[in-house]
Amino acid sequence: MVAAAALSLTAGAVPASAAGGYTVTATIPVGEDPSPVAAVPATGTIYVVDSNNAVSVIDAATNTVAATIPVGTTPFGVAADPATGTVYVTNEYSNTVSVIDAATNTVTATIPVSEQPLGVAVDPAAGTIYVTSGGEGTMQVIDAATRTVTATITFPDQSFPNAVAVDPAAGTVYVAEQNDGAVAVIDAATNAVTATIPVGLDTAAMAADPAAGTVYVTDLPSNTVSVIDVATSTVTATIHGFASPNGVAADPAAGTVYVTNGGDGNVSVINAATSTVTATIPVGNGPAAVAVDTATHNVYVANSLDDTVSVISPSGPVSGPIVSGYRAGKCVADSGDSAANDTPIVIAACDGSPGQDWTVTGSGTLQANGKCMDIYRDEKTNKAPVELWTCTGGANQQWHPTAAGTLVNPVSGKCLDDPRFNTAPGTQLELYTCNGGANQQWKIP
Repeated sequence: MVAAAALSLTAGAVPASAAGGYTVTATIPVGEDPSPVAAVPATGTIYVVDSNNAVSVIDAATNTVAATIPVGTTPFGVAADPATGTVYVTNEYSNTVSVIDAATNTVTATIPVSEQPLGVAVDPAAGTIYVTSGGEGTMQVIDAATRTVTATITFPDQSFPNAVAVDPAAGTVYVAEQNDGAVAVIDAATNAVTATIPVGLDTAAMAADPAAGTVYVTDLPSNTVSVIDVATSTVTATIHGFASPNGVAADPAAGTVYVTNGGDGNVSVINAATSTVTATIPVGNGPAAVAVDTATHNVYVANSLDDTVSVISPSGPVSGPIVSGYRAGKCVADSGDSAANDTPIVIAACDGSPGQDWTVTGSGTLQANGKCMDIYRDEKTNKAPVELWTCTGGANQQWHPTAAGTLVNPVSGKCLDDPRFNTAPGTQLELYTCNGGANQQWKIP
């Protein structure tokens, strides 16, 4: 086993108004109990598997169901090859994979595979499809051109391989061994297992981010997401605070990762650079799966309990004053409306000046006058001063609004604090243990 040394982080709940510009722009009725979902950017179509042995095809331009395609018995997984416009659906109790042409929305082939096929992933560069078999504890390698099985990889007995993800750039395949709480790393060139990474108790879903060189794995019992470094095959961070994280998808170009929280009816947005949650977006009932259209960056969430798909659109950052929840008329300000580094962040009378116009970004930063709210020298102790500094993407510039109205720095776990409930103009704000006090309450844009 490869040792998993992890940084432990906590995901705070963020109200939709503070979601950095993410908006649910449509709710689309689909088939019963929808779960897996995949996007084909070239055709502008989204494919949603349901329990009626069918796949709903959503036209992304109109947010309507354009077709319904019958497949095999109990479809379980879906994956798309953006290079060829082909969609692959595993049929758990037909022991087959349905091949769908995204241009015509018809099934063009049915591939026999091992018992109880579950997860499916595509390597577009190699022209290879990977299908896990829960019933036989294997994964089959399929040649996309000939639609034939070319290799079978066996996993430990009772490991129950399910989710699978591919990093074409690294030439590696990742398979979640659900019953072992581990991820197997496979060399795509040799089909050999090169490492086994412990991640949790019950792995549910995986997504690869080739741009960042990371793989994200959700774990249901611990309500966590593990972040795997592709280069070292180790867990570099474990993000806590999810609620039944059933699905995960990455948008490499945007540097974001989306996780469905089936227990809370929302989607968490993770900043891939910092492995921190920057927004939480309410969706439908029982969100179970998620996919990203990498052309539009729209996100599609299958809500299994109300038979819908929520469409989330990133609409850009929001800006405005950060108002004290303790004293109306007092705002967080860049002292002297200065853009200089080391400028104190203070409490001041609200006046609408540029130094009080804070932008809440999708990356988790708060910006005024082109610079970021920063914890002095990356300190994590109580009373660490808060100042303005050039935006670096560092963890000491991360501030996550919570449902309780606080602004939390996730690495320290501490809150933005108005010391001693001081409302005197010019009082510098600081970092302090979150205590639920009114001097840690803020109304953000």
